[in-house]
Amino acid sequence: MATNTLTGKRVAILATEGVEQVELTEPRKALEQAGAKTVVVSLKPGKIKAWQHDHWGDEIPVDQTVDSASADTFDALMLPGGVMNPDKLRVNKQAVEFVRSFFDDGKPVAAICHAPWMLVEADVVRGRNVTSWPSLQTDLRNAGADWVDREVVTDEGLVTSRKPDDIPAFNKKMIEEFAEGLHAGQKEAARSARAEARA
Repeated sequence: MATNTLTGKRVAILATEGVEQVELTEPRKALEQAGAKTVVVSLKPGKIKAWQHDHWGDEIPVDQTVDSASADTFDALMLPGGVMNPDKLRVNKQAVEFVRSFFDDGKPVAAICHAPWMLVEADVVRGRNVTSWPSLQTDLRNAGADWVDREVVTDEGLVTSRKPDDIPAFNKKMIEEFAEGLHAGQKEAARSARAEARA
């Protein structure tokens, strides 16, 4: 992993109760090793309880609440999975708007496992190449995405992966895309999706 490629960059990690522990801790470690400052953004202050395979895992401190967070203060967004985590986040309007604003600004976003549910909710996958945990493929296709079964898929600043086994490939591509910074294609795709939804 290239060191210091993300020096000076702030990365938001949006998560809540039931986040898959390894999908938060391993990408976070990779981001910090590459020089980024990571900020765990959640629905409430305090700590969130992570999920580890089939049981509760560690508590992870929350750095900022979503109601006080703005995409303007971050360079990129990372969305870890876990079934409960995105299911709770996607019913929160502020969390959905927070995700959407990264796309509107053309900022890179990485989502793994069940996290692409947030992308469906934010209506930002129309016309995009993505992957996810297999059970989400119908939701993603119904939202206009081109879903494929690969360990990592990159599309104009959007990085997606399927499961914890994909984390090494996910981390590598995430760091590459985050290092590149703004992606015009990301912003254009968000604009097109919005126009199509209104049509």
